[in-house]
Amino acid sequence: MNINEEKPSLKDRSDIDDFLVYLKVERGLAANTVISYRRDLEKMASYIHAQGEELRKARTVTLLAYFHELAREGLRPASIARAQAATRSFYHFLCQEGRVKENPAMELVRPKGAQRLPRSLGQDEVAVLIEQICGSSPADLRDRAMLELIYACGLRVSELVGLNLGDVHLEERYVRCLGKGGRERIVPLGEQAAAALQRYLKGGRGKLLRNRREQGLFLNQRGRRLTRQGFWLLLKKYVQKARLPARVSPHTLRHSFATHLLENGADLRTVQELLGHRDISTTQIYTQVTVNRLIEVYRRSHPHGQE
Repeated sequence: MNINEEKPSLKDRSDIDDFLVYLKVERGLAANTVISYRRDLEKMASYIHAQGEELRKARTVTLLAYFHELAREGLRPASIARAQAATRSFYHFLCQEGRVKENPAMELVRPKGAQRLPRSLGQDEVAVLIEQICGSSPADLRDRAMLELIYACGLRVSELVGLNLGDVHLEERYVRCLGKGGRERIVPLGEQAAAALQRYLKGGRGKLLRNRREQGLFLNQRGRRLTRQGFWLLLKKYVQKARLPARVSPHTLRHSFATHLLENGADLRTVQELLGHRDISTTQIYTQVTVNRLIEVYRRSHPHGQE
């Protein structure tokens, strides 16, 4: 069967588009990787559609048959592994978004190799990034508050831009946010983030609001809720000013939040709760990050640490 003979449905294409925006904005994946994932997923969607199914209702047996077909056609193992990675990530996204109840890609064999560790910034690098915003304009006050908050609370960018005025409790020092799957969690608010939010609410938000009725906490220049893409562009600008690695993304700040907590003595269960991870195995990847840093510091600092 020619895998490309059927066109994906509009719903399938919409799900793929949303997933790719998530990869670019929240995960900070390179443009070439996003393009490759699109190609892989659209090809898979065409095959699934040819079997009379849609992506949201695809069966595990159909996915297994698809990858068997790719191997039979002679596709390189590395390309098949990438397509499987795209498929697993895609269905994990659909599950987290509540678009599917069960993940049909769970039984796909994960290729052998070391687990990819999340990128994070050092504590000094985060400080340098945030200090790039020192103005007093409404936009500056907003941007400073957003960077302080996403790092202080370990928020996903979708959670950050989804905050409403009533979700922030400055006196009690906590933020209420809705995570993936509509799960609510309460995250403590640190002093620096609280102060930055106070300045934004007093001197920034009202001027950006422009007499509109908008419950969103963070607003764009037209008085509407700032989008994920809008925040990503702002972050990119400040990353360049701070001369940090170009691939710093909103998710990098979330990874940094978790890594820095563990480096400073927080226990894994607490970090799991703060991040909103349903399964602690998702959080355990950060223990490897901190171990790697300990080894690096030891080798750099101990007289017998260098080979």
